[in-house]
Amino acid sequence: MNIIENQKFDGERALYGTQKSLIRNCAFIGESDGESALKECALNKIENCNFHLRYPLWHNDGVDISNCKLWETCRAPIWYSNGVNITNTAIEGVKALRECKNVSVLFCDVSSVEFGWFCDGVKVENSILESQYALLKTKNINFKDVNFKGKYAFQYIENAEFSNCVLDTKDAFWHSKNVRVENSVIKGEYLGWYSENLTLVNCKISGTQPFCYCKNLTLIDCKMEGCDLSFEKSSVEATVLSHIDSVKNPLSGTICAPSVGEIIMDDINAQGKVILR
Repeated sequence: MNIIENQKFDGERALYGTQKSLIRNCAFIGESDGESALKECALNKIENCNFHLRYPLWHNDGVDISNCKLWETCRAPIWYSNGVNITNTAIEGVKALRECKNVSVLFCDVSSVEFGWFCDGVKVENSILESQYALLKTKNINFKDVNFKGKYAFQYIENAEFSNCVLDTKDAFWHSKNVRVENSVIKGEYLGWYSENLTLVNCKISGTQPFCYCKNLTLIDCKMEGCDLSFEKSSVEATVLSHIDSVKNPLSGTICAPSVGEIIMDDINAQGKVILR
């Protein structure tokens, strides 16, 4: 493997087309302000590097990134790439991932607006992630032990699993399909609207007006706090272990809970049942 180390690069496409190389202890910064440093590269390992310049890793096929930092000025750093493994790395650049396939993010600290749009195959584990509109229209997702914060998350996603996560968000899982969330805390307003096949197991849910206009919604042994006007126009099967502030016009199915503050059934099409146990 070719080794490139202890250097500074600031030119346009400085390492264009580099393959099967170890790039170590390098900085991508300088007066030339060149873009696309590692464009069209393959099978590289990048260690202990600092990225300050724009669009460094576009059209890469196989890249391992570890112990690096992608600074705020490093805009749209990883696009149109396949086989991306990111470990112990801090990412601040906006639009960090887009239209990528087979991405792994482990032990990372990410603060990136518009993170992970239009991707296929994204795994995030043991990481902190802050983003707005995170993972928009992305499919085949696996989140485990992730602390997430940001509005409008996980909209239009498909085929996703979340476990042991804390999701502090708003308008999350809108129009999502085939999503399962287990052993997680979900904070935020208007959760899951227009979703299809959304399943939550042993989760703690808080926020106003959750689960409206859902198709085939399932809650298993969940707790709800501050959840009013819940389940409107949804087909739902729910077992809730806590008090629900209010339920409004569930379309079909059954909602079981120990108590409900108010049950609103003023739509003749709403045929769902609320069972108090």
